[in-house]
Amino acid sequence: MNPMDIDRLPVADTPVPQGRASPSALSTRLMLTLPAAAFAGLAGMFVWGLTRDPSQLPSALIGREVPQFRLPPVRGRTLGLSSGDLKGQVSLVNFFASWCAPCRLEHPIFLDLSRKGIVPLHSINFKDAPENAAQWLNTLGDPYARTGADLDGRVGIDWGVYGIPETFVIGADGRIAYRHIGELTRQALDETILPLDNWLRKDSRSPKS
Repeated sequence: MNPMDIDRLPVADTPVPQGRASPSALSTRLMLTLPAAAFAGLAGMFVWGLTRDPSQLPSALIGREVPQFRLPPVRGRTLGLSSGDLKGQVSLVNFFASWCAPCRLEHPIFLDLSRKGIVPLHSINFKDAPENAAQWLNTLGDPYARTGADLDGRVGIDWGVYGIPETFVIGADGRIAYRHIGELTRQALDETILPLDNWLRKDSRSPKS
């Protein structure tokens, strides 16, 4: 064979060793698997969010003094609410609104607490029309010692509220001891809120070293 004819011979494809994919096959496989993996990760986070108990979400304000605020009373009431009102005794503060369906469901629990006089109960009416808030309390009953009207929601933002109802346990020192997110149930009241209230009241009466 003429050496010059070698360049004219057809060049065979380089064989790919068994058990190894070609670069083009790897690229195709990555393009197919990466979106699936990303989707699976997002789906897992979504399911985790659905199964997590929202009432157990942490609050950055636990152990800190309540934010400084002063709110006028809801229409038809004489006593508003301020941060200074939340010192000197253990109390509860409930964020509610007339447009909030879960607020209506938990309201009988607060009426019962008020009748029994177990713990001082205050409230902040969150981003509500004054006439609607007044009618709501007049119709369903008013269990609150003081009710502040947070018309623009600014105080709620300072408290870290992003969805109502929310209920806070405030120590006698004016510090936030506990935050319950969502509708307050009888179980949450009996197993968490009231035992904590009892402990805080005993602690406030004990001599400090």
